[in-house]
Amino acid sequence: MTQDLNDPHAPPDSRARRQFLLQTGLVGAAAGLGLPAWAEAAWPSRSVRLVVPFAPGGSSEIVARATAFELGKTLGQTVYVENKPGGSGNIAMAEVARADDQHTLVLGHIGTLAVNPFIYDKLPYDPVKDFKPVTLLAKVPSLYVVHPDVPARNLKEFVALARSKPGRLNYGSAGNGSAGHLAMEYLKMAAELFIVHVPYRGTGPQLTDLLAGRLDAASVGAPAVLQFIKAGKLRCLATGSKARLPQLPDVPTVAEQGFPGFEMTQWYGLLAPANLAPAHLDRLATESAKAIRSSASTERLSADSAEAVGNTPAQFAAFIAQEQQRWKPVLNRAKVKPD
Repeated sequence: MTQDLNDPHAPPDSRARRQFLLQTGLVGAAAGLGLPAWAEAAWPSRSVRLVVPFAPGGSSEIVARATAFELGKTLGQTVYVENKPGGSGNIAMAEVARADDQHTLVLGHIGTLAVNPFIYDKLPYDPVKDFKPVTLLAKVPSLYVVHPDVPARNLKEFVALARSKPGRLNYGSAGNGSAGHLAMEYLKMAAELFIVHVPYRGTGPQLTDLLAGRLDAASVGAPAVLQFIKAGKLRCLATGSKARLPQLPDVPTVAEQGFPGFEMTQWYGLLAPANLAPAHLDRLATESAKAIRSSASTERLSADSAEAVGNTPAQFAAFIAQEQQRWKPVLNRAKVKPD
């Protein structure tokens, strides 16, 4: 006679074995096939959902889709991207933190991991306890751009213009606490400027107004705006990278234009819920790093001035901690608050 391991009256050792199998992800499809739970050792056993905490149209989606396509090949299962914007990324992060299906991942970001913990009194997720870092996928240089009607050809001219009209220029961002918000506040602090912030619900809506001239300026990840810069629809004043970008060789860095040591780079990484089985995490980390470092991914990202990384879970965890320490004093000084 077979003991039902769901039976509350099952022997303690049987219930413990059931709990172990659940935690390690071995209970699932095998049950439907009438196989013992341990038979479902293969992972993933179905499609994997990659949640992006932002609206379509920004650098996050470009990185996510490049990753999903290549990761699907290495895992042998479809990896599909699902955009869930809102709440500065908090809505998506909280949902994935509670996911227990062993097949849900989230795109971590400078905003959700290194900014939100310091601007919200209470988060619906714990960026350390609720997630397992998988790998740092990509670093994206921030570009400082203006609408062509703004009478500034470079960063020095923009700084002079903003200082001559305090509070009369504005800039948009993908939302309070977003990378674009952080980048502009960092520049404002360095240059001692007063420019009005206009938060949006994602990079896409922000770019719509910037391209239409309803916004003066913004800082946006390179992949989302290079095409508009090259088409003359936006003017790039400076790059936040350490060195000039090959795609924009004539555009100086912020550091070159009077602010030595200035660097602003967005970054994106892969996270899994904390309950992901260790064996699954090991495989996911290996395959994710392989996917982002594949020739197809690196070529796709390089074309948009993004740098593919692909490191270990331990390295990514250390990187997140360093970024939190880096931006905490900046956020406190700039008095950045959520929506």
